[in-house]
Amino acid sequence: MANGRKLKERIQLWSLIKLLKLFFLTEQHLLKIKSVNYPKEQFIFSMWHCHQCLTYGVKDKSTFYALISASNDGEIIAKAAECLNIKSVRGSSKRRGVAASLELIEKLKEGNSVGIMVDGPRGPRGKVKDGIINISKISGVPIIPVAWHSKSKLFFELNTWDKFKVPIGPCQTVALYGDPIHIPAELTKEETQEWCKKIESEMNRLQKNLEENYDEYLKK
Repeated sequence: MANGRKLKERIQLWSLIKLLKLFFLTEQHLLKIKSVNYPKEQFIFSMWHCHQCLTYGVKDKSTFYALISASNDGEIIAKAAECLNIKSVRGSSKRRGVAASLELIEKLKEGNSVGIMVDGPRGPRGKVKDGIINISKISGVPIIPVAWHSKSKLFFELNTWDKFKVPIGPCQTVALYGDPIHIPAELTKEETQEWCKKIESEMNRLQKNLEENYDEYLKK
């Protein structure tokens, strides 16, 4: 009986991953992302959890790693994202946090870039956690805050804790990349928290800027 349940769960998981891969591959060809101020050097993208889909716009996915939760949901997303050549490091603040941070630092030392959903995987929404600060501090790679927005009716907001944004079909979006933020190599715990607030403030400023000037950025 137990083996039957496990087999059924594996089939359901396999089916869900296949469906998600199909969606990702289809959307990759249809989604329109206008990138503004995309970085030319190695980076650590600082993104909100609700903006995960903007990783479609990463220009060189062969040297990009995304931090994805070690949860079962994260497993589905990580497996499906492989079809886009997006590689992942698994972990979060609650599971494999230290191991994931060390792995990301190693990837950065190898010359790769990474993307971190700074308020994931469970929030609180819009609050930057200190993992990205410590990774940037140790690796010496700057943080690039990213904003993402669309006026399209095909840009849906889900009823989830993070208000997850899902583009469907030929949805036009704009990704606005901020200037590099260099984190000092030596920080106290208090200073680390101050940098979290600075990154959070810059991400909010960038998002507001994009939403208010969306049409102008779309013309660039």
